[in-house]
Amino acid sequence: MLAPREVDEYVLPTERRVIRFRRHWVVIVNEVVQATVLMVILMVAAGQLPEGPILSNLLWYGGLLVLVKACYKVAEWWVEKVVITDKRVMLTQGVLTQKVGMMPLGKVTDLTFERTLNGRMLGYGTMIIESAGQIQALNRIDFLPDPEEVYEAISELVFGEKRQTPSRP
Repeated sequence: MLAPREVDEYVLPTERRVIRFRRHWVVIVNEVVQATVLMVILMVAAGQLPEGPILSNLLWYGGLLVLVKACYKVAEWWVEKVVITDKRVMLTQGVLTQKVGMMPLGKVTDLTFERTLNGRMLGYGTMIIESAGQIQALNRIDFLPDPEEVYEAISELVFGEKRQTPSRP
């Protein structure tokens, strides 16, 4: 009941799911490293500072706050998913408030694919999806895992050859 809806629930019966993924794990590395460093600092502080109920409670609640924030950020990353069907691109995100962004593939006019040096080493990239004269809900997908595969799939769906009836001589 309170769990976020599964992204496949938004796919219509007339659509075919092509790719489904969540953003690359590098998105949450910074948050996890920050939480780890803060927890170590709090533990060292608890061992070095004089004992007292007020200071002990402050350190304990500080550690709890750091842990809750890190868990929430990981949960946000976990529930955020991108689904590409044969008709649209959808992005679902949000733990407490779920948001669904969508762009019809028929409106896509251009795809741009970028990979930084870090992206090439760790296996992620950025795709910019441009549409006819307007900024859509999904114009930029950062930290895209396996970007070549996703780029090729979208390119085939958007710019691939349409089935044409054979021309008669």
